[in-house]
Amino acid sequence: MQTERNVPLQSYNTFGIVARAHRLVRIGAEADLQAVLADAELAAVPKFVLGGGSNIVLTGDVRPLVLKVEVPGVRLVEETDKLWVVEAGAGEGWHSTVEWTVQHGFPGLENLALIPGTVGASPVQNIGAYGVELQDRFHSLDAIDLQTGQPFTLNAAQCAFGYRDSVFKHVAAAPGDFGLAGRALILRVRFLLPKPWKPELGYLDLERRRAEEGVEHPTPRQVFDWVCDIRRAKLPDWRVVGNAGSFFKNPTVSPEQCADIIAREPRIVHYPMPDGSIKLAAGWLIDACGWKGKSVGNAGVYEKQALVLVNRGGADPASAATGGEVMTLAKAIQTSVYERFGIRLEPEPVVV
Repeated sequence: MQTERNVPLQSYNTFGIVARAHRLVRIGAEADLQAVLADAELAAVPKFVLGGGSNIVLTGDVRPLVLKVEVPGVRLVEETDKLWVVEAGAGEGWHSTVEWTVQHGFPGLENLALIPGTVGASPVQNIGAYGVELQDRFHSLDAIDLQTGQPFTLNAAQCAFGYRDSVFKHVAAAPGDFGLAGRALILRVRFLLPKPWKPELGYLDLERRRAEEGVEHPTPRQVFDWVCDIRRAKLPDWRVVGNAGSFFKNPTVSPEQCADIIAREPRIVHYPMPDGSIKLAAGWLIDACGWKGKSVGNAGVYEKQALVLVNRGGADPASAATGGEVMTLAKAIQTSVYERFGIRLEPEPVVV
């Protein structure tokens, strides 16, 4: 175990925000973390778990000990007549893991292609896209309790998945509460991929693409490629324009609330949910308030998709957007949407 000091974090967050970690330890295996927890000094200090940095906004230097998760490896661990189970280290890139499963003939994750970040972050956020959420393909995960050093395994029910939510985003408010925010480091995640495979084409963009190409029965690779093409056309590559992906969650409202909004805004984009609620497109709400293309300092709203906030200052530390500029812009957007629609937008990224 080696502790690095005063480590630049600009390349470790997809927004490209300039910040530093006072101290950082790289976790490539469980033994690395156990060494940290066995160290009398390091065991007692606050800790911050960092994966791919795709879902955070850094508003200053990070004083807690940064645990940079770099656990590698992807493999098939089980196969039956009905399913495959694939395991990936928490430090593996999410998109490269999805591509690996498609290339090796274990489909099921292709709708989640090109989502930035690492495997370890995927259950924390319960990532989702184009009709599939992680919980639909989740088997189990292995993690370490940062307070006790004890390893544990969770299944889907124990992860308490919700829309962009999980037990890892909640703090245990009282003894006996099952909240793991700030308390666990995920080492490995396993995915349950059902046989026989069938394409998930419920989203209009995918169905339109299938119709355009005249493909009645697409392959997993075709769905993977379509998702990548659609995302690249709509969303900026964080390696070129810093961003954290979708910045706000799509809000859900009751049918009565939706009807009231439709009476005033007939064009609002909305989707009925299985539980009877209505999901509203946050990007449409933001665009309707006139924010697309606008900026606050060097933080801006992406011209092609109002749901994405971007770093207009580039990679130069002297001009890169600050976390303060990003959050000032986000709060201004929230105020505009609430004043016009009476809806409070909730940010997806973690603000540090």
